[in-house]
Amino acid sequence: MPSLSEQLQEVRSRAEVCLYSGGRVVEVRTGVMAMANLPLPPYSKYHHIAAETMVIENSFGSNRKETLVSLQRFSTALNILEKYGCNLTNPNRPKYWRTVKHNNPVFRATVDAIQGGRAVLCLYGYSNQQPDGLSFPDDVTDPDVGRVAAVTLEVMSLRMELEMLIKEAHPHPEFYERIIPTLRHKDVGLNTDAVVYHASSISSTSCHSDSQTKSLAFPLHHHSARESSHGRSLSSNHQSLRSIQVFFTSSNKHPENCTICGIFRISVHCFTCHQGLCSECDRLYHSYPERASHRRTAVTSSSSRSSSISKNRNSHSSSAWHCPHCTKVNFIQDVLCEDCEHPRLESVSSTADESQPATITEWQCKSCTMLNAASSILCEVCERPRLATRPPVTPSHPPITPPRPPAPVLGMPGDPDSQWVCQFCTYLNYSPAIVCDMCDLARPEPAPLPVKLRPPSPVRRVPALPIKPKEPTPEDLNSWRQRLMKEEGLKLIQLIRDGEKKGVGPEEVYTSMRVAGDGNILPCKWLKTELPLLLDHIRMFVATSSLQSISDKTAAEHTNRSCDSSAEDSGKEVDPTETERVIQLSRAEAKQAWLTAGGDTERSARQALRDRLAKVKELWSLGFNDEAHCHEVLRQSGGEVRGALALLQRPLLEPFHEHIWSDKPEPPVDIHHPDKQRICRRLLAVYDLPSWGRCELALSLLLEHSAPYSLEDVVQAVRESHDREFIKRVLAKECPICLSVFPHSKMQSLTSCQCSVCCGCFQQHFTIAVRDKHIRDMVCPVCWEPDINDPEHLNSYFSTLDIQLRECLEPEVYELFHKKLTEQALIKDPKFLWCCHCSYGFIYDGDQLKVTCFQCRNSFCAQCKKPWESQHAGLSCEQYQSWKRENDPEYQRQGLAGYLRDNGITCPNCRFQYALSKGGCMHFCCSQCRYQFCSGCNNPFHTTCAVDECSVSGLHAHHPRDCLFYLRDWEPSRLQALLQNKGVAFNTDPPPGTQTGLCGVIEQKDEGGQQPDSACGAQTQPGHAGLCEKHYREYLVSLINSHSIDPAPLYSSNELLLACRRYKVEDTHRDGEDGFTYYSRLLEKLMDEVPLGDKVPRKK
Repeated sequence: MPSLSEQLQEVRSRAEVCLYSGGRVVEVRTGVMAMANLPLPPYSKYHHIAAETMVIENSFGSNRKETLVSLQRFSTALNILEKYGCNLTNPNRPKYWRTVKHNNPVFRATVDAIQGGRAVLCLYGYSNQQPDGLSFPDDVTDPDVGRVAAVTLEVMSLRMELEMLIKEAHPHPEFYERIIPTLRHKDVGLNTDAVVYHASSISSTSCHSDSQTKSLAFPLHHHSARESSHGRSLSSNHQSLRSIQVFFTSSNKHPENCTICGIFRISVHCFTCHQGLCSECDRLYHSYPERASHRRTAVTSSSSRSSSISKNRNSHSSSAWHCPHCTKVNFIQDVLCEDCEHPRLESVSSTADESQPATITEWQCKSCTMLNAASSILCEVCERPRLATRPPVTPSHPPITPPRPPAPVLGMPGDPDSQWVCQFCTYLNYSPAIVCDMCDLARPEPAPLPVKLRPPSPVRRVPALPIKPKEPTPEDLNSWRQRLMKEEGLKLIQLIRDGEKKGVGPEEVYTSMRVAGDGNILPCKWLKTELPLLLDHIRMFVATSSLQSISDKTAAEHTNRSCDSSAEDSGKEVDPTETERVIQLSRAEAKQAWLTAGGDTERSARQALRDRLAKVKELWSLGFNDEAHCHEVLRQSGGEVRGALALLQRPLLEPFHEHIWSDKPEPPVDIHHPDKQRICRRLLAVYDLPSWGRCELALSLLLEHSAPYSLEDVVQAVRESHDREFIKRVLAKECPICLSVFPHSKMQSLTSCQCSVCCGCFQQHFTIAVRDKHIRDMVCPVCWEPDINDPEHLNSYFSTLDIQLRECLEPEVYELFHKKLTEQALIKDPKFLWCCHCSYGFIYDGDQLKVTCFQCRNSFCAQCKKPWESQHAGLSCEQYQSWKRENDPEYQRQGLAGYLRDNGITCPNCRFQYALSKGGCMHFCCSQCRYQFCSGCNNPFHTTCAVDECSVSGLHAHHPRDCLFYLRDWEPSRLQALLQNKGVAFNTDPPPGTQTGLCGVIEQKDEGGQQPDSACGAQTQPGHAGLCEKHYREYLVSLINSHSIDPAPLYSSNELLLACRRYKVEDTHRDGEDGFTYYSRLLEKLMDEVPLGDKVPRKK
């Protein structure tokens, strides 16, 4: 006898194959039941899922009842997981089988509510975590059906064991009581039909009361066995009762399967060893000499015992119902039977008389006329669903059938005149129906009009005629024919399914059945053994027919040539060259013709010959005139025209293939070849020109005498345009720098302008600009565009320029360009500082005022950028400047010249400071970043103005009204009056100890192309604090800017009108408005609408 492990492996393998191969549900159910009944612990029985861990983690409760409730929830979740697995193993998988959504309420309430549910889904293949659920990986096209079937089988088996455990029907509950201690206390369970025996009830068996001896686990015939042993002692009676209870309790858990194998039905009950055995297990088990004397009782039908169990249970409780198909007793809350999964058909009532058989109705499929059981939802033959109809009402008592009238009445089923047969589906219908109940087609003839009868008599409806009762008629011919059609259809469907598994099509199966004639011959076997001989016979018949036709044709030609020859000459042998034209069919052609002709050999040969000649004619129309060769390639390709065409074209394409796969270089195009069409074809094939006309245009341009064009340049120009003059202009572009002529493809241009230069000049210009000039000098060498002062244009310009320079510059020059770009970006960092000693720039992250330069190791202030002195420690920059003016003799000696130096020019772009006077020209160019700006208001100078409605062309800037650009033209007295109006003090006398006569303010001068920094040297004026008039005005304007004083109140009428027009302020003179009111309104409007400059330096 095989071991338990071998039995498990055998049952598992059989059930897995049945599950993923589309077997019947009953077979899968039997395998699951056998696997669940094996006496093995969960860790040995389940190899894929962690069954023991999942049971422990999903069992809760302090007593048996609560634990069983939690196991019921766990079983429900396993049921959902089982459906997921069955959907994956089903060949017709659902549309959205690849994903499992978390927002599904059923998924959240069942699978996601237990421990280990998602792990089972991962075993199925749902291993890809999505934001809204789980899915298969993208590279997985189909699930692993074998693995899914193995996991699903274990899920089904575990659910079966849990259901038996809940209903106290598990054959080996000790395996689960070991891991769940609360199951050992058998106090109360979910099964209300369970009976718990106590010592008091057992000791009272001598009373023989029917209420005490009844047990839901015992059939009725067991009471007689117990009553026959009543004369024994109390101890022996008690012992017998316990043994009988143990036997029938164990046998009642699986009342239909053998105790040993768990697969086959019980045929024998052994009262000695208390087991229910099948015939085979009984023969093997009781063949042992020691067991040969056991007392056994044969079981005739498992359904009788199940019905007696069900009857006894229902007499005790009303919480069960009896399945009419498999006689399984199910709980009241179950809708489907646990064994056969048939639906419940009758209502359970505690007072119903269940001894009467339940009414089982049938329904007829409207597609194949198959009679199916009432519980079936799909037809057993065509598997089409049953149309929704009202469920039959099962009465508690059989209805009283009224006596049938002795004679047929019009309209009743027994009336022959009321029957009619549908000519479309041959279904037997009854009047007054005018539409077929099966195919819903109308009756071909009008329904007979109902006979107008008199109202029936109240005594009797139909008078009894004194005629002889009608003899029972034989089976109706149409019913017999329908039953025969059903049997033949079922047989044909089964044969087709068997053939599909072996790779045989339905047409071959059907045709082979027609040809074979014998219903006992299997079509697949006939097709393998007999069909090749039949196909060879068809091929021979075709060859003979074609040879006969050739012979007849030759004889006719010979007769036409020589009318005087004898009859023997006309029947001479055929020329050997003609025998080569005999048509040889392939087996594939013969088989296709055999299927088309329905198995008729002669028709198949004629059909095959017609098909072959039609295919040869088609090849003839394509230019292949060798008929014998066409027949041969068709035979080689199995009659496929595409395959024959490929075989015919292969030798023609051989030179072309050799040319394509040759390692020799492509010969150049010789434009002077005499065959011009050959050259055009080469151009069209090699250079992929759009049309034949473009090829001729390119060839004519190349053949011009004075054309210095290359073939590649001409082809590229012709590919872009078809205009000859435009192509000539494109091929003859003049470089504005070297004045040489190049094609357009050899010219380069920047995105900021329309200028084009040759590649050599472009490379040379930017190489020199990168090596010797500033980053802002890298503009177009022709028009010097774009304007680098605009930061937005600067970023977009350099991003495109970087792509162009990467291809044309040398690697070391390109690295230098990137280094300068990096420095330009670092200058804009707010932590970037310039050393006031050596003009070295660096990033400073500290928070101290004292900064030490990394280049010259000198220190300076990070805020005011002045050289660091010990007196600056602990003082702010303003306090330090105040101390320096009061205590530093050198600073006092310099006077206002030192003040102007300390408040010199600061670049608004890179924040580099210049100890220079603003004086002279207000246009200033920073030597560090080449930024061009106004030294009075810090607004940029540019050539392309971004201000709307600006009509100024060339290099210019837009200055506010408090900029030195406008105030430098005012007299010092007027500037002093503006300061006096605001109460701002100013100097008029030079400080003591300063040198008088010459102005000592440092400024930048332009001398012979150089820009040195030197003293002003102009003659000073009295009352100007030791400065020249120009620098004294600058001093007064710096005080005005420091205190944000608006100069507009001192404007004259002309200056006010000019300022309003400059800043686009409406200056319309209103009617009846005097001059004072008009100018006052304009002044107020100007000061309100046009603010002071936001970039003007306002250092105090």
